[in-house]
Amino acid sequence: MSPWPTGAHLARTLLALAALLPSPAAATVVLHARAAAKTVRVFAAASLQDAFRSLGARFEAEHPGTRLEFNFAGSQVLRTQIEQGAQADLFASADTEHVAALARTGLAEPAVIFAHNRVVVVTPAKDERVRRLTDLARPRVRIVMAGPAVPAGRYADQALSALGRDPAFGAALEAAVRANVVSQESNVRAVLAKVQLGEADAGFVYETDARAAGGRVRVIALPPRAEVRTTCAATVLRAARARPEALAFLHSLLGPEARLLLRGLGFRP
Repeated sequence: MSPWPTGAHLARTLLALAALLPSPAAATVVLHARAAAKTVRVFAAASLQDAFRSLGARFEAEHPGTRLEFNFAGSQVLRTQIEQGAQADLFASADTEHVAALARTGLAEPAVIFAHNRVVVVTPAKDERVRRLTDLARPRVRIVMAGPAVPAGRYADQALSALGRDPAFGAALEAAVRANVVSQESNVRAVLAKVQLGEADAGFVYETDARAAGGRVRVIALPPRAEVRTTCAATVLRAARARPEALAFLHSLLGPEARLLLRGLGFRP
């Protein structure tokens, strides 16, 4: 007996196989759905990395067919990349300055403020060299902060200036602290990394970065007179290829679920 189906048996076999295959119309629907899937390219400040990964996962779950692709770096680096033609749909900065600069040149929409942060000092958890702010002025203490073009660097500079005006600290101590700065990094996460690795005795970072480090760093809060509140702002770029999806993600940053998550990470929505 032949192992291959013949005659009526063959016809029934072919019909059964045909039933298992998608119809041309169904295949067209599947291909159309895949073609309709959108990737939103989000350029975001390094300090927003943890928050945006969590917010992005939630957004993708609520918007099937939309994928968020993140590029995290210093706000000033991301702004330069956009100015030089890098393709991005949404830009989120740790300040309003870089977003406003893109808006002034017609590259972006006006900024939307979605959260605030604050500057703190962190030290290695097991290092006793710096226990209080005045210890920052001690000889040979190694301090790191972000560079002057980085939002975190400008905020740290503002905090030091405010400490210099505080009678409890004074201009002489401020000058001694500035003299102890051994490195200026391209983003705030690089500052945090150097402190965690013991390559610096102290660093100026955001409160959210200090929380993300957990028990690997010790936190020293700035006094009320020197406390600097930072501002996180986002915008949709005019050249966005996934504009509706980028606008939807921007809108989600202002929603109650996002506010709750941001507050849990240490931001002040």
